[in-house]
Amino acid sequence: MLRKILSCGLIAGIVSGGFLSAVVLMSSHAMSSWGMAIGYASMLIGLSAVFVAIRKRRDEDLGGVIRFLPAFALGLGVSFVAGVVYALAWEFAQAITGMDFAGDYTRQLIEQQKASGVSGEALARFVAEMDQFKQDYAKASYRLPMTFMEIFPVGVLVSLLSAALLRNPRFLPRRGRS
Repeated sequence: MLRKILSCGLIAGIVSGGFLSAVVLMSSHAMSSWGMAIGYASMLIGLSAVFVAIRKRRDEDLGGVIRFLPAFALGLGVSFVAGVVYALAWEFAQAITGMDFAGDYTRQLIEQQKASGVSGEALARFVAEMDQFKQDYAKASYRLPMTFMEIFPVGVLVSLLSAALLRNPRFLPRRGRS
């Protein structure tokens, strides 16, 4: 089972993290209006490896039957490995490009606040919060867990759904060998 967790987790992380890295490396505008939707879509594509891992475990190792908790645990393991690889891919992309994500992100949020009419003390408080975010984000001990938490909750949801579906042996049953 550990082999399935590692192999499928690496695949999921490489797909989602690789896509993230490619977008950052090719684009000077990493925060487009479609960026978040594209990012989560790539996570779902990569995390389809959770479903594959659970199905293979059920059909190849357990004779077509798996209980919910072992299936969910397998999915969480794959999601954990994928999250680690995803976070490392983000670090790699930032190191290669020299991208100032925190600076760009905070500037964008401050401009949005100004455009919505926030001013005076409220704007000054928001700018101070954004400055604190930039200082925190500069530390890998803050940035890595934050990046991990972008993908891991998606992996938990995919694991829950996959375990719930695949615990039913009639759902996508193994085909007979010819």
